[in-house]
Amino acid sequence: MSGAESMDCRLAAEWEPHAATWLAWPHRRATWLGDFSLIPPVFARLARLIARFEPVKLIASAAALDEARRHLGGIAGVELIDIPTSDAWIRDTGPVFLASRNGAATAAVCWTWNAWGGKYPPWDDDAAIARAICRRLGMRVIEGGLVVEGGALETDGDGTLLVNQRCLVDPARNPGASRQHVDELLRERLGIDRVLWVGGELVGDDTDGHIDQLARFVAPGRVLAARQSDTGDPNHASLEANLKLLRSLEDAKGRRLEVIPIEIPPRFCFEGVQLPASHMNYYVANGVVVVPVFGGPTDEPALRTLEACFPDRSIEPFDATELVRGRGGVHCVTRDQPC
Repeated sequence: MSGAESMDCRLAAEWEPHAATWLAWPHRRATWLGDFSLIPPVFARLARLIARFEPVKLIASAAALDEARRHLGGIAGVELIDIPTSDAWIRDTGPVFLASRNGAATAAVCWTWNAWGGKYPPWDDDAAIARAICRRLGMRVIEGGLVVEGGALETDGDGTLLVNQRCLVDPARNPGASRQHVDELLRERLGIDRVLWVGGELVGDDTDGHIDQLARFVAPGRVLAARQSDTGDPNHASLEANLKLLRSLEDAKGRRLEVIPIEIPPRFCFEGVQLPASHMNYYVANGVVVVPVFGGPTDEPALRTLEACFPDRSIEPFDATELVRGRGGVHCVTRDQPC
C-alpha cells in the first residue's frame, strides 16, 4: 500500500479524540544521565496521570515488563503489553496512526528506524515496535519508505504538516533523499496537503531538532513556538530565526500562521551538560494537556499560555527535571492513538 490517500486517511491533530495513549517502559540505563533508578517512577507517575483521562497501553518485555507490573499492575486504565523494546521513546519508534475520514483509525504509517541517525545501537527491538503494535490492533500498515521519527511531525489535522528540515533531509537518516522527495513522500503517506519546513534546534537535543521541542499547532492556523530571550543562551539565535520564519508561512488553507511564543528555561543543565528543557514538549490527551515544568520562572507563564489555548482541558504540570535527563520530554515518551 503506497499511502494514506489510497485509504482515504489523514493525520489527525493531537487534540482530536483518542482511543488510547501508548507508552514504553524505560530500561536502557546508558541513554540517561545521572541516577537511572529515579526514572521508572517518573514513567509510572505519567502513566497514572494520563490514565485518569484515557486508556494507557504500556509496552515492555522480560525484566522490564516485570518492573512495570510492580509499579502499575492493577492500576485502572493501564494495560501492560508484552512487546520488546530497546528504549522508551515511543513517540519516535511507534506507529504514526492515521484517522479514517469516516470513522476510527484503521491504518498506521510505519517508518524505518535507525536511532536518530545511528546514535544509539543496538535498536533492533525498537525497529520492530510499530509493526508489532499494528499487528496487535489489527491495523493495516502503510510502509513509510523513509527514516522518520514521530517527534519530527506536527499537524493541525487540517492538511498542514510542520517539520524541521535538519532531522529529515539528513544523510545519516535518508542518504541521497532531496527535500522535494521527502516532501512528496510525507504528503502521500500522511494524507497531507502542505508541508511547512522550518529550522532551529535546542542544545542537548540529540534528535537534531525535532519539531515537538520547537513549534506546535494548538489549532488550525495557530502555532506555539519556543523562544529564548536570554542572549547568553546558545538557543537564542536559532529560536529567534525560527520565530521569524514561522510568521512568514501560510498553511494548507492559505492562512498566515498566528505564532505565539513560549519562553523556555535558559541554560538548563545537569552536571554541567545543557539539556533540551522545553515547555513545548507537552502532550494533549482527552480532556488534559500534560505540560513539562522545570521548577523555574518560565513554568507559570507557559502554563497560562497553554490554558488560554486549550480552555476546555485540564492543564496538568508535570515535573520533567528527571525526564529531561534522557534528552526528551513528555511528548517524546507518549504516542497518541486516535479514535
